[in-house]
Amino acid sequence: MSQLSEQELVRREKLAKLRELGINPYPADLFPVSETSKQVKQDFKEGKQVVIAGRLMSRRIQGNASFAELQDSDGRIQVYFNRDEICTGEDKSKYNNIYKKLLDIGDFIGIEGELFTTKVGEKTVMVKDFKLLSKALKPLPLPKIDAEGNAHDAFVDPRNALQTTLCRFSGESTRERRIRKTHQIV
Repeated sequence: MSQLSEQELVRREKLAKLRELGINPYPADLFPVSETSKQVKQDFKEGKQVVIAGRLMSRRIQGNASFAELQDSDGRIQVYFNRDEICTGEDKSKYNNIYKKLLDIGDFIGIEGELFTTKVGEKTVMVKDFKLLSKALKPLPLPKIDAEGNAHDAFVDPRNALQTTLCRFSGESTRERRIRKTHQIV
């Protein structure tokens, strides 16, 4: 068995703490969304209520408030977490403990919120409530940088996306595709 990295161990500890709080992210519950990030941006109307879900890609925590970026199948959108909007009562543990301490980049979350525009003009979802859908136990892979400084990211590389789609339609398994790609490189 391979050794787990320090980050993977920390994520497993966070998973145990989430389970102690009665939150089990496996298997992910069905979370019906009203729109995708692309639809939110296209049909943006200040104050509109939306339900979205996606992978947490970045976070900028600033005390009682936080900006984050959520990625779904259509793109990314900025979301704004405010402790007093999420936790309207005296108990602020959902924001202070779950969001700030137990969530990581790569986790899948569902969000109910309201659209607004920030002072710098960014279309944003103000989070009214959120739910952990799935906990990422491994960190996201970093994009590879070549000698010219170009980033090659398997998640956004259109060549890889097309090849993956073609393999799905042909019925080729992921393992078979990796073996084939390895033989092509060698």
